[in-house]
Amino acid sequence: MKTDIEIAQAAKLEPIGQIAAKLGLHEDQISCYGKYKAKIDHRLVAQYEGKPDAKVILVTAITPTPAGEGKTTTTVGLGDAFTKLGKRAVVCLREPSLGPVFGVKGGAAGGGYAQVVPMEDINLHFTGDLHAIGAANNLCAAMIDNHIYQGNALGIDPRRVTWRRVVDMNDRQLRCVVDGLGAKTNGMPREDGFDITVASEVMAVFCLASDLEDLKARLAKMVVAYTFAGEPVTVADLHAEGAMAALLKDAFDPNLVQTLGGTPAIIHGGPFANIAHGCNSVIATRLGMKLADYTITEAGFGADLGAEKFIDIKCRKSGIRPSAVVLVATVRALKHHGGVAKAELNSENLDALKSGFENLERHIKNVTEVFGLPCVVAINRFPSDTEAELQFVNDACAKLGVPVSLSEVFSKGGDGAVDLAEKVMALADGENHFQFVYDENDSIKAKIDAVAKKVYGAASVTFDRGAAKTIADIEAMGYGNLPICVAKTQYSFSDNAKLLRAPSGFVMNVRQVRLSAGAGFAVVIMGDVMTMPGLPKAPAAEKIDIDRDGVITGLF
Repeated sequence: MKTDIEIAQAAKLEPIGQIAAKLGLHEDQISCYGKYKAKIDHRLVAQYEGKPDAKVILVTAITPTPAGEGKTTTTVGLGDAFTKLGKRAVVCLREPSLGPVFGVKGGAAGGGYAQVVPMEDINLHFTGDLHAIGAANNLCAAMIDNHIYQGNALGIDPRRVTWRRVVDMNDRQLRCVVDGLGAKTNGMPREDGFDITVASEVMAVFCLASDLEDLKARLAKMVVAYTFAGEPVTVADLHAEGAMAALLKDAFDPNLVQTLGGTPAIIHGGPFANIAHGCNSVIATRLGMKLADYTITEAGFGADLGAEKFIDIKCRKSGIRPSAVVLVATVRALKHHGGVAKAELNSENLDALKSGFENLERHIKNVTEVFGLPCVVAINRFPSDTEAELQFVNDACAKLGVPVSLSEVFSKGGDGAVDLAEKVMALADGENHFQFVYDENDSIKAKIDAVAKKVYGAASVTFDRGAAKTIADIEAMGYGNLPICVAKTQYSFSDNAKLLRAPSGFVMNVRQVRLSAGAGFAVVIMGDVMTMPGLPKAPAAEKIDIDRDGVITGLF
C-alpha cells in the first residue's frame, strides 16, 4: 500500500476557492496562500450572529498506546462520510507542531485515505501561525529582560521570572540555560529555559480568544514574573499586549484547507494537550458552526484528558456544546491494555481483549455518565483484527447500551465511515444531558478532587507542600474560580504511565500548580510533564528529504 505522503501527493485537489464556496464563502472573505490554502476572516463569526449553529461532534479516544488509535484519521474520514451523505460538514483540527513531525509521532494530518491536504504544507510551516505565536512569546521575554536591564522600575525578581522563551522544535539542549552572560550590556545573567511553542500560554490564549480585543485582553492578564515583594507582574505591566497582539493579527484568522474527499477543513491553533487544553481554536470551531450543518472536531489524547478539558475549559469558556461524541478504539490498543506486548498484537487474543476492554468501558461511562453525552464507539479497523475480536467488542459495547461502528477510513476514506456517520447523526438528534465535571465556584482542590475521582477513578489526591502553597496563593490573588487543566501522563488514567486498563483505588499526587491567568485556567501537574520534548535516537527527520523538483518524501 502507498504511504500517507504518496497518497496525498497523488490526490487531485480542488482550488481553495471552490472549497470556500462549499461553505458559502466568497473570494473577498478569504485570503489565499497559494492554490490550496487560505485564511478565513475571523470577523465573519460576528457577521453570522443569529444564524443557527451546526451540531458539534467531538471525536476522542481511549487511553493512548504505542499500538495507535487513529483519532485524527477517524475525524477526517467521518467528515468525508458526512459529505458523501449529502450533508454540509466541516472538519476542525489543531495545527501540527514541527517537534513531533521531526521526532517520533510524525505529522497530524490523518492517514491513508483520510487525510487533510496539502499534507506537506500542513505538517511543516503551513501559513506561519506557530512562528507568529513564537515571535509574540519571545517579544514578551525580551521585554521582561529589557525592563530589568533598564532599571527594573517594577522590581522584578530575576529569580522569579516564570516566562520562558520558545522554539517550535524538539531541542532538549535548550530546556535549561543561563543567558545574559558576557558584558554588562548583554543583560543580567540568570537561569532561563525554552519550551516548545505549542506549550506557550500565548498558544492557549490564542485558542480561547473570541476576537482580537479578547485576545489582547487575555495577553494582558498573563502573569510572567513576580516582584521582590512577591507581587505578580503581568504583560499589561510591561505594556506588551498591543505589540504581541499585532504580531498575531494575521495568524488569528483560521486556515482553510480540504480533505482528500473534498470536505472543507479548518485547521487553527495547536496547544499542548497536557500543559494546556489540547483543542483547536474557539474562533475556528465557531466559524465551522456558522458555515456548516455538522462540525467535526477532536480533543488531544484520550477522553480522560482531551474530552474533559474540551468540556470543562473550552465549552465552559465559549458556550459550545457537543451534540454527540465519537470514542475511537482499536482492537490492538485494547489488547495492549490487556497486557500484550507490541510485537504480539497481530495475534488473536480474546482474553487480553476482554481484560483491556475495561479501559474502553471506563471511557464510555465517563462520556455518557460523567459528561452526560451520547456516545458511539468507532473501532478503527486493522488488517490483523479477527472477526471474533471485532464481535467481542461489539457485544461488550451493546451490553453497555452504546452503538458501535467499524471504521475503515484509512483504507476506504469516507466510504469507510458512512455507517458511523449515520449513527452519529441519530445520536446528535437524540437526548443530550451535557454537564461539567465540577462547578467553577468550587475551590481548586475540590475541582482537582472531582476530576481525579469522577474521571480518573482515583481514591484520593495528595499535594506537595509547594503545590498546596501555590493553590493558596492563586486563590488569595482572586483566581480561585478558574477551571483546572490537569497535566499528567496520557498513557494511564492515573499519574503512573505503567498502570494500564482502568485502575482504581490509587492515590494521585499534585506535584506543582501553575497559573495561566491569560488562558483562564490553573495548570495542575501530576508527575513529570515535559514542556520541551527531545528528539529520539533515530528522529523522523533523518528520513525526510526533498528532490530537485521540490517533491518531499518521508513525512508521515
